[in-house]
Amino acid sequence: MVAALKGKGITVNKMEYKGKTVLVAGAGRSGTASARFLLSRGARVILSDSKKREALEPAVSALLESAASFGGDGGELTLELGGNRSESFASADLVVVSPGMPLSLPFFEISRKAGVPVIAEVELACRSLKGTIIGVTGSNGKTTTTTLTAELLSGAGLKARAAGNIGTPLVQFVDESMPDDIYVVELSSFQLEAIETLCPFAAALLNLSPDHMDRYKGFEEYAAAKARIFMNQSSHDLAVLNADDPRSAAMSASVKSRAMFFCRTGEVSNGVFVRNNRVFFRGGDCEKELFHVDAIRIRGAHNLENVLASSLLALCAGAPPESLDANIGKFYGVEHRLEHVATIAGVEYFNDSKATNVDAVIKALEAFPGGIHLIAGGHDKDGDFAALRTLVEERVKQVILIGEAAGEMRRALSGSAEIRDAASLQEAVEFCRTSAMPGDVVLLAPACASFDMFENYEHRGRVFKEAVNKEYKYGI
Repeated sequence: MVAALKGKGITVNKMEYKGKTVLVAGAGRSGTASARFLLSRGARVILSDSKKREALEPAVSALLESAASFGGDGGELTLELGGNRSESFASADLVVVSPGMPLSLPFFEISRKAGVPVIAEVELACRSLKGTIIGVTGSNGKTTTTTLTAELLSGAGLKARAAGNIGTPLVQFVDESMPDDIYVVELSSFQLEAIETLCPFAAALLNLSPDHMDRYKGFEEYAAAKARIFMNQSSHDLAVLNADDPRSAAMSASVKSRAMFFCRTGEVSNGVFVRNNRVFFRGGDCEKELFHVDAIRIRGAHNLENVLASSLLALCAGAPPESLDANIGKFYGVEHRLEHVATIAGVEYFNDSKATNVDAVIKALEAFPGGIHLIAGGHDKDGDFAALRTLVEERVKQVILIGEAAGEMRRALSGSAEIRDAASLQEAVEFCRTSAMPGDVVLLAPACASFDMFENYEHRGRVFKEAVNKEYKYGI
């Protein structure tokens, strides 16, 4: 139905890194995976992180064990923890940066001035990976789309894996990769900032709305980082764009690849769309019905868009159209993305901890007609909380605020609904338990990052679910 899939991996000789000094900046999942990969290829690896070793265990100890297991064929590992050393950034042959570290940090400028290349972990991976890459980016919906695309491909009998910002670093798959593998890779703007040769066969830009404004000088700089997903594509590749999102759709004018569209509100001549509650594919003279909208198990108009994007990507990668009808209904969503936690005394509890920006919260609120008890707040990413006012007025009974951004959110939403402050997420859940009525919805949708109170958004989501399920367990 669409262009034939072609492998885009570029196999690099394992000797390329042997004896080279590579500084890996950041000792999180991405950084330790990069270090392990480089050590296996004989590199002298410097693992640099501002955190002290005790804050990075047990990952650092596991990495040291891996380094020892490579024996004489492996490289050397040096730990520079508790602070970054300028001289190491200047003298390395290569710097691999973790996505959590802004490229604007002075250490990376030291590397660039010294002529040292600075690349992302996904760039390191793609230079040696065998198989085909499908890239997914956007302000919201990346993880759901990445996961569903991989599951649709696997359900069609193809060998597909989800990787990237979704949790499993792409570099972990390099050694076992084969030419017929398909890697569906979630790519954040942070990762895309530091790519050079990464070229997805099919690249999706799901949507664009302001996010991470605490890291970028403005929206245009953020959008430009997202657009880098298309920069190495040619006319043999595919750009998958959202016809309902003007900023995404506008990319069709600048990409060198073949643009295809998904659309929730109208029909498109080249892509997937909805007509009379049924999803269709159209391309050239071909039009084929794929499945009924009622087969979709995840709620919300935004998730319909994610399903359309996933369906188009799966078709691009060779999934037979009939396989989509068989597999769409098997997908019940991703943890921390509008995840149904429990129904207690007639009140539904939903965990949308991944709603870390204002646009994501708007989409979450739109998924429910009303009766919402909204738990929000955290570390402010310079979001425009006032954009939530209309929906809060229409659909929200009360807002419970937590974290650093509580004051700013209160000022932005004052008068739109009852607003309360909670000292913890557990206390916020307790407030909702005592005030919510049967038929109401308790929704964790923070509109903020989690780092003021939690390790990450997953930790925040787990704490919310534990608080909800504790009440359910004890029949409170």
